[in-house]
Order: sequence, then structure tokens, then C-alpha cells
Amino acid sequence: MSEGTSPRKPTDEESERVSDQVIILDSQREQRRANPPVVEDDELEEPVAPEPVAEAPSAQPKPAAVTVAPPTPVKPRRSLTRPILFALLPVALVAGGYYYVVGGQVMTTDNAYIQAQSLGVSTDVSGTVQEIDVHDNQAVKKGDVLFRLRPASFETALAGAKAQLGTVRNQVLTLQASYQQSLASIDQAQADIPYYESAFQRQQDLLKTSTASKATFDSAQHDLVAARQKVTVAKAQAQAMLAQLGGDAAQPVERNPFYLQAQSAVDDAQRNLNDAVVKAPFDGIVTNVDALQVGKYLPASQPAFSLVSSTDIWIAAEPKETELTYVRPGQTATIGIDGYPGEVWHGTVGSISPASSSSFSLLPAQNTSGNWVKVVQRIPMRVTIDDPDGKPPLRGGMSAVVSIDTGHARGLPDFIANLFKQSGSKS
Repeated sequence: MSEGTSPRKPTDEESERVSDQVIILDSQREQRRANPPVVEDDELEEPVAPEPVAEAPSAQPKPAAVTVAPPTPVKPRRSLTRPILFALLPVALVAGGYYYVVGGQVMTTDNAYIQAQSLGVSTDVSGTVQEIDVHDNQAVKKGDVLFRLRPASFETALAGAKAQLGTVRNQVLTLQASYQQSLASIDQAQADIPYYESAFQRQQDLLKTSTASKATFDSAQHDLVAARQKVTVAKAQAQAMLAQLGGDAAQPVERNPFYLQAQSAVDDAQRNLNDAVVKAPFDGIVTNVDALQVGKYLPASQPAFSLVSSTDIWIAAEPKETELTYVRPGQTATIGIDGYPGEVWHGTVGSISPASSSSFSLLPAQNTSGNWVKVVQRIPMRVTIDDPDGKPPLRGGMSAVVSIDTGHARGLPDFIANLFKQSGSKS
């Protein structure tokens, strides 16, 4: 087409042809919207491109119609969860049955608490507190001084006992000397008897010849009898002194009963003086020390404060009676403390009580009463701790969980075991 020429106008026949094509395309679009095509998973139908529409040769061209392909529905894939679960169900049942049969040999109870040896520190003498050498919650060793009483009265009593001991010693020495003197008196009296016997015999002979008087004879006879009595008295005195000397005049003074009695008084006074200084009887931690003050009068045997052992510690557990079927002393145990998560202690079953806790109660259960209800009892059990060194400190009253390896598996249920027994007996 050359420049300056006007565009050719379409004829009536061409205009009718273009309008017919547009009507056909519109009807096809309506059909696709009403019946969308179904697309399978493995093959998806490509969107159909709209057929080209011949443009009518006109001075003002119409805008082209834009067609949008409808969304193709996707068929959901079949899930594998259900087949896998059905396949794992028998495996789970077999594994669970196996662990049920071979398990159950560990008895676990959480009714367990730490116990430690403790006592109220006291002394068997009365006195006024002079000094307190510890403070509250202080760790002490065996033999450490805890507090002191005023020692003046005990020192005075000790000095008096020692003085009495010296007096008794002198008395024993005097008895020994008196005994020796009694022996000498016996020898002297026995030595005088022959003289008085000869004098009596002479006076008796003279009296027969009427040479001596009757008075002289009587005097000689009296002297002989008196000499013999002196020997008897001297022997009796010597026996009395020997008895006071314990039957052995040659024994040391320290073995004399009087001396031993006086020595015991000295020892008792010394013990009272020693008890005025109160020391720790074992390793531990003192508590409630503030209850004792300097200047307070402390009566004998009254606790001043408490001492809790840091070495003599054990586990006091009370499992149910149905859990103690296969528990025996000497079995190993694993101990967990609530206050120290992750830490494990090892121990040994030390002993099992011969009776339940309720048996020692003030009002034990009366099975013959009409309102009696059966209750599962708990049996006290003591578990020793074998490895406390290098672990966190244990305190009395802390909660624990004890697991005891009884070595006895649960086994098959009774009805299954009975079936095996019946089948074995029939075969």
C-alpha cells in the first residue's frame, strides 16, 4: 500500500464471516467452563491455546479476548502410615511381651528418706556454761570441744578427794605399822609365859611344904594366867589389823581397799571435771546451738543442742508388703536423691524389719473389729550407702528413690504358665 492512500474498507461478506467466528469461540468457552476436562496424576493435559481470531479489516480493531485455562484437580497420593502401623503392631506386641516376661526384677520405691545418727549433746554434771566453742551448722570432728562449764566447783571437789586419798594412805601405813607392833607384842607375851610358869611352879612346891604363903601362891598363879591372856589379846589385835589390811600385810598400799575407795572418789571428781568440757563423740554437724547461751545453768543430762552425724548415714525405706516378695538382705540397690538430679549412689539392703510400721503404733489395727478394712502394709527396710565419698552432701530427711535388683524376672502370666504345664503333662 503506497503512502497517501486510505485503508480499504471490508466488504459486508467479510464482516459477516468474522462475526460468525467470534460467536463460535464464545460457545466453545462456555462449554469448557461447564465441563472441565479430568486430568490424571501421571499425565497432565496442556492448556489449549485459543484459536486465532481473524481480525476484521476495519479502521478501529477490536481488542483480543484473553482465555484462562481452568485449574486442574490433583488426585491425592495414598498414605503409607497405615500399612507401616499395621506392620509394626505385631513387632511391638512381641517386644512388649518379651520385656514383660524378662523384666520386673528391679523393685523401686519412692517412700524412702535419708536418716543420720543424731543426738542431743549433754553432760552428766550440772554447771554454769562458761564458753561455747562452736556455732550453728558447723562441721566438727570427733574430740572437738563444743562447750565448757565453769570448772571451779569441780576443781574444789577434786582437791578434797585427793586430800582424802592422802589421809587414807597414811592410815593404811599406820595399820601396817600397828600390825607389826601387834606381832611384837605377841612375841613378848609368849616370852613372859615360861617365867610365870616357873614362878607358879615354885610357889606351888613351897606351898606343899608350907614354906610359902597362900597369898604368894595366888599371886604367881594370877600372873601366869594374865601372861597367857596377853598373848591371846595380842593375837586378836593382830588379826583385826590384818583384816583391815586386806588379809595381806605385805601388799602395796595402792591395793588396799580403803585406798582403792579413796582413789575412786578422786577418779569420780576428775571425771566430773573432765565432763565440764563437752566434746564431740563423733564426726558431724552441730545445729540449734543458739539454744545454749553463756551463763546459763545447764542441769545434768539436759540436751544443750543437737549433733547430726556426717558419716553414719543410711536410707530408711518403707515399700509395700507386695513389693518385698523377692527382696533379701545383701542385694544391691541404686539410690537417687530428689535434691541432686542426675547423681546416683549405690548401696546394699542392710536389713528388713520383722514387723510392719503399724504394728508398733499406739493403736494397732484390730482385725476382729466390725469396721476393719484391709490396707496394704508397709515394711521398714534399711539400705546402707556404699559410696558416699566424692558425692554431694547428704542431709537427714531428704527424699530418695531406691531401686533394688532382686534378680527375679516377672515370667509368664499364671494362666499361660498353667497352659504349658497342662500341655506338658498331657504329652
